[in-house]
Amino acid sequence: MNPTSLSVVIPVYNEGACIQRNLEKIAGYLSSKFSRFEVIVVDDGSTDDTRKKLAEVARQDGQIRIVSFSINHGKGFAVKQGMLKARGGIALFTDADLSTPIEETEKALEELSKGYSLVIASRQHPDSIIFVRQSYARETMGKLFNLIVRTLFRLPFRDTQCGFKCFSQKATKKIFSGARIDDLTFDVEALLIALRRGYLVKEIPICWTNAPTSKVRLIKDSLRIAKELYLIFFNDLKGLYGHKS
Repeated sequence: MNPTSLSVVIPVYNEGACIQRNLEKIAGYLSSKFSRFEVIVVDDGSTDDTRKKLAEVARQDGQIRIVSFSINHGKGFAVKQGMLKARGGIALFTDADLSTPIEETEKALEELSKGYSLVIASRQHPDSIIFVRQSYARETMGKLFNLIVRTLFRLPFRDTQCGFKCFSQKATKKIFSGARIDDLTFDVEALLIALRRGYLVKEIPICWTNAPTSKVRLIKDSLRIAKELYLIFFNDLKGLYGHKS
């Protein structure tokens, strides 16, 4: 494996039950593959013991950086803060529950080496391996969401919401400096910015296991998601997401 400088960004909110164990897995993998890397954990206002556990991990491993906020802003906000602080030549964000194993990083880096600026994991790719599926209701809502997104924005992707995306350094700064969505649909906005700026995006198959602790509430969050999609659509109409760079 090429010893590329890699930044791994992990947004967290009330992940005390798994964060130490999963950070150890991530750091162990990265240490075995890269001579230079950093892990940026963004604590988005956790109210459990996440912050205490993160402090313990950071004391033991100097390559883990902690960014903490006192109140919860939303996953998109946390990812943006971490990605803009990333110092690596490549930046990856991944979910703290490791529903996408950190080992899938190798697939993403292989595609970036071919000239892509952004590589996204897709649970809907025909070659993906799903070990534990979501509930029927969540899968159905996910497919409906993707249909709406494809219709509204003409995004050619099977799965915009999988929490595992890898960016070149230039794409990282350009995309997240222009991002405005702080919560659930930030992935859609990031992909739309990427396409509007002419970046090449690759969707790849992955291994994936559903984490039963998902914080997205199907009914309660529907209105918020609709408002965010409207805002993205409105911002795109105004040309706020830029042109090819």
